[in-house]
Amino acid sequence: MNIIYVLIPLSVILMLLAIAFFFWAVKNDQFDDLDTPALDILDDDDPSPAKKQAPPSHGEHGGERE
Repeated sequence: MNIIYVLIPLSVILMLLAIAFFFWAVKNDQFDDLDTPALDILDDDDPSPAKKQAPPSHGEHGGERE
């Protein structure tokens, strides 16, 4: 029963911390643009000229030996 006297204030403190972190995130514009980061992965990158695809080293058969 004595543990209740510890757990209730601890849970209230944790709740207040969570609310404080939420308002901090809103104040620092953490929730302004939720769509762009998710769509950035879908953008195609232009291949750089230095990274040309090398021809296969084992001929046309892709490494198969006859």
